[in-house]
Amino acid sequence: MARTIAKDHGEKRAQILKSAAKVFAEQGFDRASMAMLARECGISKANIYHYYDSKDALLFDLLDNYLSRLRDRICAIRPADGPPEEALHKIVLEILMAYQGADDEHRVQASGLSALPEEQQKILRSYQRDMVGHMAAILSRIAPERFDGQPAKLRAATMSVFGMLNWFYMWNSHANEAARREYATLVSNLTLGGLKTV
Repeated sequence: MARTIAKDHGEKRAQILKSAAKVFAEQGFDRASMAMLARECGISKANIYHYYDSKDALLFDLLDNYLSRLRDRICAIRPADGPPEEALHKIVLEILMAYQGADDEHRVQASGLSALPEEQQKILRSYQRDMVGHMAAILSRIAPERFDGQPAKLRAATMSVFGMLNWFYMWNSHANEAARREYATLVSNLTLGGLKTV
């Protein structure tokens, strides 16, 4: 007979992923153990194995869950919904808001992705490419004359925007919503001003 799924399966899985992000971020993926994860979760190691058969499987699910949700949030903002300048401001703000409370996941993404098999890395990198491509499409619509036939220049401008956002994450990760909104306006204005001269 098939094993039934507990009513709180999704909730427990989310708890395990959040705890794993904390342990992986603090200890590093290589040094972290399932016993450490169990202690952080407040459940038995056997219970974790009920959800994940290995540390690698847990890492992939953690990053897949984090990056796919982030991609979906960002790519849901469509330039067709209004002026591309407005879409830029919305996407910048959405990224800053998505980063709030996700410090551990963000750190694990930066340090742990390379520990996974190449096929899984490809899946996760495809989410990153989708986000970069989406931002690039917005910048290109704002200043098509600046980037026409110059993909390297467009990529450099796109990654510069992400660089400003990641700076905020690195140095102001505990900032409140008001500070994030203020910084989103700053980044948007800097980008729009810069696009006139690149």
